[in-house]
Amino acid sequence: MDAHDRGSTPRHDDPGTPTDPAPSPEASAASEPAEPPGSTPAPAPARTAIPTPLPASPDPDPRAGVAALSLRHQIGVALALALVAIAVCVHIGMVFLHVAPVNTVTRQHGGAVDDWIYPEFEQNWKLFAPNPLQQNVAVQVRARIRGADGGSRTTGWYDLSAQDGRAIDGNLLPSHTQQNELRRSWDLFVATHDANNRPIGLRGSLSEAYLRRIAVLRMGREDALARGDVLVSVQVRSRTSNVPPPKWSDEKVSVQPVFRELSWWPVTADDTEGSLR
Repeated sequence: MDAHDRGSTPRHDDPGTPTDPAPSPEASAASEPAEPPGSTPAPAPARTAIPTPLPASPDPDPRAGVAALSLRHQIGVALALALVAIAVCVHIGMVFLHVAPVNTVTRQHGGAVDDWIYPEFEQNWKLFAPNPLQQNVAVQVRARIRGADGGSRTTGWYDLSAQDGRAIDGNLLPSHTQQNELRRSWDLFVATHDANNRPIGLRGSLSEAYLRRIAVLRMGREDALARGDVLVSVQVRSRTSNVPPPKWSDEKVSVQPVFRELSWWPVTADDTEGSLR
């Protein structure tokens, strides 16, 4: 085989030689049928535009509730609500005055408050429990002492409440004993004794022993007892004075103190245990 034959025979294993070439644009145009001369070209088919749907406008909210009522009915509803609100405010105010401590308003209009409260809205509790103290109550004690030489003497009054007050004043962490021991013991004694200081029930004797032991323990720490002195008996009393009213109040109260003096209590060995230095 000569060179001409080798050049004219295509090689199928040659990747660079295309076996099926793509037709050129000129060839494609030539393959289309030509329009006859003088003919009008056919118009291009018109494209139908698809309209874009608009968002649906929200329907207005239907009128409901009070808004659905007529003007006359709306005015009636407003008046009814106003009357209910006024009645609720008046009731709350009357209940507040009923449970509150005695004040200027209840002194002048106490009858109207009671007429509103009783009997349907009666309350058996108070707004402040316990009620704010309107009196200063001080517990004081004195003692009869028998000296080492055999003579006896009576000390002056020691204000135990004032001592606790000085210990509490300025103290960020006062003890429970300083705050409540003496006060609670006196409250227990008053609750378990009548006006003549006679015990009522079994707790009366217990409250006497409790208060007497506190008085003996306190007197044992005082400078009134010298070495060799013996505590024979103690006497306790209370000094009650009203808290003065504020300057803007026209209330008149007595500022004279009232004393409640108990009888002398003999001191036993159990009372003096741990009290003397």
